[in-house]
Amino acid sequence: MPLIFSRRREPSLRVARRPAGCFPPPAVSHPSSIRRTLAIISHPDAGKTTLTEKFLLYGGAIDLAGSVTSRRDRRQTTSDWMELEKQRGISISSTVLQFQYGGFHVNLLDTPGHEDFSEDTYRVLTAVDAVIMVVDAGKGVEARTRKLFEICRLRGIPIFTFINKLDRPTRSPIDLVDEIENVLGIASHPMNWPLGDGPRFRGLIQRRDGQLNLFEKTKAGAYRAPVSVMGLTDPAVREHVDGDLVDKAVEEMELLDIAGAPFDLERVLKGELTPVFFGSAANNFGIQLLLDGFLAMAPEPAGRKSGETMIEPEDKRFSGFVFKIQANMNPKHRDRMAFIRIVSGKFERDMQVWHGSAAKQIRLSNSQKLFAQEREIVDEAFAGDVVGLVGNQPFEIGDTLTVDNTIKFDEIPIFPPECFANIRGRSTATAKRFRAGMDQLVREGVIQLFETAGGSASLLGAVGPLQFEVLKYRLESEYGAEVVVEQCPWQVIRWLMKNDEPVTGAFPPTDDLPGGCALAKDAAGHWVVLAEAEWALRSFKRYHEQWELAERLLK
Repeated sequence: MPLIFSRRREPSLRVARRPAGCFPPPAVSHPSSIRRTLAIISHPDAGKTTLTEKFLLYGGAIDLAGSVTSRRDRRQTTSDWMELEKQRGISISSTVLQFQYGGFHVNLLDTPGHEDFSEDTYRVLTAVDAVIMVVDAGKGVEARTRKLFEICRLRGIPIFTFINKLDRPTRSPIDLVDEIENVLGIASHPMNWPLGDGPRFRGLIQRRDGQLNLFEKTKAGAYRAPVSVMGLTDPAVREHVDGDLVDKAVEEMELLDIAGAPFDLERVLKGELTPVFFGSAANNFGIQLLLDGFLAMAPEPAGRKSGETMIEPEDKRFSGFVFKIQANMNPKHRDRMAFIRIVSGKFERDMQVWHGSAAKQIRLSNSQKLFAQEREIVDEAFAGDVVGLVGNQPFEIGDTLTVDNTIKFDEIPIFPPECFANIRGRSTATAKRFRAGMDQLVREGVIQLFETAGGSASLLGAVGPLQFEVLKYRLESEYGAEVVVEQCPWQVIRWLMKNDEPVTGAFPPTDDLPGGCALAKDAAGHWVVLAEAEWALRSFKRYHEQWELAERLLK
């Protein structure tokens, strides 16, 4: 009989019982002090979305965990709610999930792992205070992990590491820890240590007190894993674990005590040292240790700069910024949701705020808490929380919302597209639906819309070609508009600048173009040059030395 998914029906944020042995409840000095907002990042297939699902299971937000690559008798993951995500078994859009655990309000953002959706991931990282980096124990630090790590380091985000898939054959844990330090350039401190790997994986040793958590499998990883805890010197350990595994683990931990970096919470919060946890997300082993450890160490919500002034969470003036827009979350209503990270003050439903980019007061009436695709009304929220605003307000990525119009947060960069395509409706009968769908999806910021100098077709720019596939699928499945997408030769884009300002105007600033180049306007009316290759861009520079060329603009 197939497993049936059920979720706890609760009137407000989901609450989990605190397991025995968990950390004490946090001290509440301010409502924001119990908020923790995090993202999970990794190379594709390292187990990011699986870990997200297991956090929900241990956090009490769901009763049964799903699978990324689900068979007919197993349910899909909560965070991968879009139909294309279910079909492909990958995350193509960041998702907000919220629950309570151990006295904390947790805002968990699952990010796309595929490099074609790196812009969405970057925006999510502007809204979080800490990150959990998932590493495949059999592969180590992979290319995508390195890129995401660099973004976190530039922003000074504290990074926690989870080395996953211990139930499969792995590389030496000493080698994995060494690679994290050498490849990523960050000190590490393992909080626990594995006892064996693959078929001989027997559990995790807690370095703090030497306690051994014995590994037990659960059916399909759908339920919380039972845990047996005993002292490493307990004679019963040898009955469950081969002596050579114990001896090897003890020897490795002694080496860590001598040569490894000592634990220093101050360095963790500065992003200089990463606590390392081991486990198996698919089998729910090590998840509670990671979740408890993370919440015990993770920072409170941070402030955000408005010009030269830091707006702190304790500031009584409400402020927040839009970091993501998701169109058509409810296909029946064709709605659009703007995700805002609250920076300071208290949010209240129906409050009047200043919308900076529109330069007017607006009412925030339809506010909701998120649980993937599901929603519930939120009447109040505090700094660190993520709130969804449903409606047709002209929000854009990076917009500031505040009760004080002198507050304006730093803008979010626009990533330069790396591939381009023309798009058109296949039939005039669906032209209205095509235009409506394009307007909604372009506002999400996943793709960028350009108008070529000739103005004959809509030119799309994206970070990766998979975004065009997703756009085509969503236009056809969500809006009923069949489209034709044709790849274009452009590979490089630069914004034309004059005296540090983007060049605008109704007509092309020049018709003197070298081969392999073309001009177009972005959605804001700024002129760009498109080039088939770097050599063509160099030719354009020689032709037009009067302009500076910018790789990206702030939005």
